[in-house]
Amino acid sequence: MPIICVGNLALGGTGKSPMVEYLVDLLHKKFRVATISRGYKRKTKGYALANDNSTALEIGDEPMQFHVKFPDVPVAVGEERVVAIPQLLHDRPDTEAIILDDAFQHRAIKAGLNILLTEYSDLFVDDFFFPTGDLRDQKASSKRAHIIVVTKCDPAITAEERQKITSQLNLKDNQAIFFTKIAYGTPYHIMDRNARNILTGDEILLVYGIANPRPLKQYISERTAAYEEISFGDHHIFSIDDLREMNKRFQSLKTSNKFIVTTEKDAVRLLKFREQLNNMPLYVLPVRHDFLFNEGEHFNQAVIAFIENFKKRMQNEKEEI
Repeated sequence: MPIICVGNLALGGTGKSPMVEYLVDLLHKKFRVATISRGYKRKTKGYALANDNSTALEIGDEPMQFHVKFPDVPVAVGEERVVAIPQLLHDRPDTEAIILDDAFQHRAIKAGLNILLTEYSDLFVDDFFFPTGDLRDQKASSKRAHIIVVTKCDPAITAEERQKITSQLNLKDNQAIFFTKIAYGTPYHIMDRNARNILTGDEILLVYGIANPRPLKQYISERTAAYEEISFGDHHIFSIDDLREMNKRFQSLKTSNKFIVTTEKDAVRLLKFREQLNNMPLYVLPVRHDFLFNEGEHFNQAVIAFIENFKKRMQNEKEEI
């Protein structure tokens, strides 16, 4: 089975979820692809396959986000990926490839393609083990990666800086490196999905519970007259009191050009309040990876070739048998 693992060496915030979405979007029309995540902070245990009645509390916010965006793609969760994979293949035997979300540390599975993410402003080579720094794995583990993606880059990064970072990471000959920047889309209403652009005269109440809000806050501050924020811990489980606080803070904003913005990951945890959300000006800001130096197609072809070559090898082995 061709397995693609997306992971990092640090404690969150490198853009794993947008990368999984990028890969699903790239592959799902060409292959029968599925995703498996741990389902962090969910209220259930063991293996589960997302269905029409699934919630973020049952499968986790990030898998729920994948399920909402790609309802035709199997999305499974399981703490032990090596146990979850055969269960997924039992449920969906036509699966042709699996994307493992945040599984770089799961040594029981040897993925055919390891994609390691590291943040431009916090490269793993400059980091230290938690709690001094953000590392949760040794730097030498980077040698197991086939592709390294430097994420959240300054859009104005130069070719000289690209080369400097490449040298710092000390890649092996068989490792490829790519650079991406964060790209935000047009906000859409959490319920009816109607779009609304952010204008310079708007005042925003920014609500988030994510590991690294710096790029999000910078993006909002550069595009609005003013904004206020309500911050929560990563993977925060929203309560009705949180919703009341959001309403209270929103009503206190003086301008008439105002609305609430949250992230896609936070939105799936807010959807349980559907009745209340219908009347709230709560908009979801989508985010994606954009490849720099015109190398997006190179990355795409490397991923597609991995799956195609794997399938060819399996077919040749079957014919030999």
